[in-house]
Amino acid sequence: MNDLKERLIIYQLFPRIFANQNPNCVPWGTLRQNGSGKFNDFTPHILRSIKELGVNCLWLTGVIEHATKTDFSQYGITPDNPNVVKGEAGSPYAIKDYYDVDPALAESVPDRMKEFESLVKRIHSENMKVIIDFVPNHTARIYHSDVAPAGVEDFGKNDDMRMNFARDNNYYYISNQQFYPSFDLGAEGNVPYVEFPAKATGNDCFTAFCSKNDWYETVKLNYGHDYNDNSDHFDPVPDTWRKMLHILKFWVSRGVDGFRCDMVFMVPLPFWHWAIPQVKSVNPDVLFIGEIYDVGLYRPFLDYGCFDYLYDKVNLYDTLVGIETHGRSAAQLTGCWQTVDGIGDRMLNFLENHDEVRFGSKAYAGDSLRVIPSLVTASMISKGPVMIYYGQELGEQARDNEGFAGDNDRTTIFDYWSISTVRRWINGGKCDDELLSPHERWLREVYKKVLTLCNERAALREGGFFDLMYANLQHPGFDPHRHFAFLRYKGDDVLLIVVNFSREESHVSINIPATAFDMSGMMRGEIITEDLLWGKPHKLNLSVDRPVSVYLSAADAIVLPVGKLRGQSGGKLTGSQLRGKKKSV
Repeated sequence: MNDLKERLIIYQLFPRIFANQNPNCVPWGTLRQNGSGKFNDFTPHILRSIKELGVNCLWLTGVIEHATKTDFSQYGITPDNPNVVKGEAGSPYAIKDYYDVDPALAESVPDRMKEFESLVKRIHSENMKVIIDFVPNHTARIYHSDVAPAGVEDFGKNDDMRMNFARDNNYYYISNQQFYPSFDLGAEGNVPYVEFPAKATGNDCFTAFCSKNDWYETVKLNYGHDYNDNSDHFDPVPDTWRKMLHILKFWVSRGVDGFRCDMVFMVPLPFWHWAIPQVKSVNPDVLFIGEIYDVGLYRPFLDYGCFDYLYDKVNLYDTLVGIETHGRSAAQLTGCWQTVDGIGDRMLNFLENHDEVRFGSKAYAGDSLRVIPSLVTASMISKGPVMIYYGQELGEQARDNEGFAGDNDRTTIFDYWSISTVRRWINGGKCDDELLSPHERWLREVYKKVLTLCNERAALREGGFFDLMYANLQHPGFDPHRHFAFLRYKGDDVLLIVVNFSREESHVSINIPATAFDMSGMMRGEIITEDLLWGKPHKLNLSVDRPVSVYLSAADAIVLPVGKLRGQSGGKLTGSQLRGKKKSV
């Protein structure tokens, strides 16, 4: 569908919240009170407008049916006990039926799967991919499929609950103990929640007495690893493996292009080695993106585990957070690419997602306009995937107190809600800037320019990387604590990228060593080039003997073409322009 050389630019969104146009949501509101976005709300115009950001892949979060306090029993859907559901809408990671979609996302609940499949087709019609969550580590505390294909049995149906562990049990049990967490299991609804024997809770909590801070709404799945003695029982293949492979193939048959796999390191690595190639035998282009938080596991999960891409959360993301909020040195970015050297192009970079605080929130930068240095670094340091989270491009600051989620600098995943930035941008389906503030309009154009450049420029799409920091650590005109400089290059397309994390303007002087000229093919001598971000001309003297001097405003970056483009003669280089003056921060 897409050019094989095209970089993956992912836009993560919650359909339930993204498309909800209700401006009067109330904290702890029910579905009836606050409403929900629907699959059918994603018109071709809305999809095209998202794509215009440079996006070529949508991650639809919260699609698979999960436990909720909303009663859909009139449609033959088993209701959930509210005492083990987080929030009115419920956690999208407490899966109650792997073969169904969230009924709240359908205009016609009986036709919910047809509406989802129609959305997938509309996304494909706009030449974008669609990925959904695959949640392998845990289910809701009560799992039951109302629509599973014939012959598919529910998780836990045939478990021997007398056994703490058995290879073909789907769950782990705390023998002869009743589930008794540190909160009241009869506080909501008319029927207290009773679980006997207790199952292990999803965050590897192997006790009947979990707390509010545990993932109490979920129960951990058993893949054949016995936590009693740390022994593995993978041969013959455990029942959970077979069930999960069937689920993955089911969603591929529904047109899904890939999976963002939740907490992959909490599932035995041999499962992924076994399952992913079998799914790819059905469709070789299916994407597997793994959420992972241990740098030491990156290479095993890419090589033996067969993943296409992995989150680079604890490496690049955490470093960028540290630079912005804790005074860490920008020089540490060199260690980030060195840590993933050889696999950097298979790292997914991001500044926001549903687990992390919003960039513009008080817990992070406190100002969404300061995003340019981090955005340019995350999107241009490699040719791997880039992801943004819905509303990020509008400077969403997550200032709402939605209910269960509370005021935690994140956008809720547990409540029925809408967010003002996205709601005003959608503007009744027009997807224009009529209701946006000048800063929101400007910021969206910045994201559009940066993300579009990632595939427009060969150097960013498929080029090499050269870190200039080592040549400037002792250079008096360069502050390695607040500045970061590197080259990207492919053929005649060579880009000099300089980033200023400082809250003050900077005159930056950059040494470019002979090795950089040799490897990149960069021009030498005087040239006039034009910054690809702001359209501002720069006169540069590219030489090994003297540094290049540039000016950057506070929290800024420049992307300068410094290679001779085909079809051009002389020293004048012209890049695409983003008209308009950069806003002050």
